[in-house]
Amino acid sequence: MEAGLSIHLPYVVMAVGAGISGGLAVARDQGVKRARAMFADREADAPSPAGGWAAVRTRLDAHREWLCVPVAVLLAVLGESVLPLLAGALAVPLVRRWIRRRALRIGRERTAEAVTMLCGAVVGELRAGREPGRALLTAGGEGALGSAEAAVLAAARFGGDVPEALRRASSVPGFEGLAGMAACWRVAVDGGAGLATGLARIEHALRAERRGREELRAQLAGAWSTVVVLALLPMVGLGLGAALGADPLRVLLHSPGGLACLVAGSLLEAAGLFWATRIVRAGEKV
Repeated sequence: MEAGLSIHLPYVVMAVGAGISGGLAVARDQGVKRARAMFADREADAPSPAGGWAAVRTRLDAHREWLCVPVAVLLAVLGESVLPLLAGALAVPLVRRWIRRRALRIGRERTAEAVTMLCGAVVGELRAGREPGRALLTAGGEGALGSAEAAVLAAARFGGDVPEALRRASSVPGFEGLAGMAACWRVAVDGGAGLATGLARIEHALRAERRGREELRAQLAGAWSTVVVLALLPMVGLGLGAALGADPLRVLLHSPGGLACLVAGSLLEAAGLFWATRIVRAGEKV
């Protein structure tokens, strides 16, 4: 057993090195050429090591799905089969999709928080004696409205239809709170109601909604942990089998019965993860 491990060790090291090199190669972009041009310029400042490492980390974070490749290469070398490589190739787009969905969710939450802060800032400006248009210009001039900032601030600056601009901006995911802000603005303009009072109530409602979402997520953290543990159990079983000298990868990848078990287990694992994820996500929407 030790002899077999010593034989495979160089190939394992080579596989890991090749996978990491491939991931770094994928993470490269045209910024390398720009960096070389900056170094060629005598007047350019040399980047610090911390800045260079931050740039590398940023590129690696943007291509985290390619970390599946070295894992697949390692399993392919250990199991002496191309099936892990095929599985790794299929895993890359799935992991990329999951990462993008998670990034979109985080972006929507940050945008909703920015809308909440915008309401509070406008309320503060109104109570300080500013008119509504000037209050919105002062509070929304720091990128709080994102891509809709130009249209909304232009309407506020030149006397346009601010409620309509806010309503249109609310159609973007994360900016839903601007619909309530637009309604308050319309009522204040048409009916003479206090805009600061209405916006303060909207801010309170948005903060309460965020707190409820955070509490629900904290309560579902245990369920998500259970899903992760169940997903990792097959890997634990493979590790225990290898520790006992059973060579599970060879059995699964090089025998008809093992291949049948591998296909059936993979399908059941995918179905279980899909089912458990749907249950937990349904709980998040309650």
